[in-house]
Amino acid sequence: MDKIILIVHMLTALGIIGLILLQQGKGAEAGASFGGGASQTVFGSSGGGNFFTRATAILATVFFVTSFGLAIVAKQNAGVSVDDGIPTLQVEPESDIPAAASDAISDSDLPSLQDVADEAAATTEAAADDISDAANAVLDQAAESAEAAAQDLQENAAEAVEAAEQKIEENKPQ
Repeated sequence: MDKIILIVHMLTALGIIGLILLQQGKGAEAGASFGGGASQTVFGSSGGGNFFTRATAILATVFFVTSFGLAIVAKQNAGVSVDDGIPTLQVEPESDIPAAASDAISDSDLPSLQDVADEAAATTEAAADDISDAANAVLDQAAESAEAAAQDLQENAAEAVEAAEQKIEENKPQ
């Protein structure tokens, strides 16, 4: 059943594509490429616009119906398997190699979880201190630059005031 629906679906899709390509656009006489005069058309003097529009609508409806039909068939054929994709633990038979003693593990060179956590905390604290120092240095440099700029502005303003006073004195009527 699903093969028949799929074949009808594909043929409908191809039919829609063909009908859309045959339709003429608004204002563009694309239909003239299939024959010049309106009286010589296959569909009569009114043209094939109405026919193509109805045929496209019918094929679009068939396409939607077959799409829903394929979805329903796919849902019915879908099965749920509990064991698909779930790995299973394979138990190996006991070997002749004895297990390590618990005191051997505790005396190993491997660091404990607490040691790793302490080292990570120390590294993080050192990095935070470095970042804080760098930020303070940048802020100090910015403050010095702002102070120098403010001093330059004050000097320039004082010079401008002096120049303005001189101009006023020069232009004062005597």
